[in-house]
Amino acid sequence: MACNADFVQYVVEQCADAGEIVAKKMFGDYGIYCDGLLFGLICDNCLYVKPTDAGKTMLQEEILRAPYDGAKPYFFVRDIDDRTFLSRLVKATCDSLLESKLKGKKIRTKKDTL
Repeated sequence: MACNADFVQYVVEQCADAGEIVAKKMFGDYGIYCDGLLFGLICDNCLYVKPTDAGKTMLQEEILRAPYDGAKPYFFVRDIDDRTFLSRLVKATCDSLLESKLKGKKIRTKKDTL
């Protein structure tokens, strides 16, 4: 099942305090970016965030799920209504992903493609 555009827009708005949030359509679902960095997916009207240690410490309940068949597991974010929490989770996740990049792991950002 594809994502509902209203749900995608709601998630983007809920994460907005973390930075510039953009959702890009990918095969009927969406990749979600903060300041050009892919931090999660929106699939079947559910939000999935890349797993990081920083994110794990913030989640009350750690639920790892594959957002689609064949995908690596991501954190399934059950509560998208707490805007403050969601923005903090996105920021912490992106900071952790960028830190990993600095340690030599390749993570593509918008700045990489410019």
